[in-house]
Amino acid sequence: MSFKFSIRITGLFLCLFAVLAINTPAVARDEDKNTSSALCHYIMGVVYDDLGDIDKAIQEYQKVLKLDSNSALIHLKLAAAYIRNNNLDKAVEELNLASRLDPEAVQPHALLALVYSSQKKMDLAAHEYELALKNASKLAPSNIDIYKTLGFMYLQEKRFKEAEETYILILGLAPADAQAHFYLANVYGELKNRAKAKTHLKKSLELKPDYHQALNYLGYIYVEENENLDAAEILIKKALEIEPDNAAYIDSLGWFYFKKGKLKESLQQLKRAGSLLEDPVVYDHLAQAYLKLGDDENARLNWQKSLALDPGQDQIKNKIEALNRAIQK
Repeated sequence: MSFKFSIRITGLFLCLFAVLAINTPAVARDEDKNTSSALCHYIMGVVYDDLGDIDKAIQEYQKVLKLDSNSALIHLKLAAAYIRNNNLDKAVEELNLASRLDPEAVQPHALLALVYSSQKKMDLAAHEYELALKNASKLAPSNIDIYKTLGFMYLQEKRFKEAEETYILILGLAPADAQAHFYLANVYGELKNRAKAKTHLKKSLELKPDYHQALNYLGYIYVEENENLDAAEILIKKALEIEPDNAAYIDSLGWFYFKKGKLKESLQQLKRAGSLLEDPVVYDHLAQAYLKLGDDENARLNWQKSLALDPGQDQIKNKIEALNRAIQK
């Protein structure tokens, strides 16, 4: 007997057993018959799912829903089958029904996030992912990995206040979590609160001295503020010892040399960073180095590259206009 045939026979046996068990004289009521029939179709749906016969699985799940339309589980199983059949519109419909029937469930929102992502509907995907994570956090309130994922999502979406609240919550549960301190520092950096950013970066490095992302970020802040430049050099070079080809760290070193007035060393490092990473900040730094060295054409070229990557940079537009005016005089 083949394995697949054995699975089908087992499913039929379980289905028959469910029908016979319910249809004894003592419990032979319509409601029980419906329950028995629904269980039978559910079992067969699972069997067909396991066999890879998705069309038949869908038919069985649909039969279950005719008998019990309020089963979140069956809507979820049917949605998963529709996804495997590449019928995403039907899948979305079933997942929405499942989430309404079981508002605290994680899976319907997680699957909706995946479907919407595949359809490039990123705002909808992010919303469903957030709901999935929030529901997961209710089921496991002490699981900080769930909160970390949620906090990172908020940070990526530039929802900084929500990100701040989430990372503060994490640190309430795990005060010695170096990663949470680092990402909270990133939040404060985005909120233009460098004092708090530095505090959490220092705490992160106290907990994990070789945290290269924190080493570079703290060093870069010092360079940007034109303070503690000796400490900045040590921090950035230590980060580069750990990741010598990290373009962001190379840019930080080049920007450090710029602030120290070492323009040739600055240009060398910034050109290397630009060869490894197309980034508007790196191109801006390169432009400023070229401008200091009197190379107006390359300064304009790199500012144009920066603007092409991020057209909303008014300060870069102003720099290009100022350079053009200076050249025309």
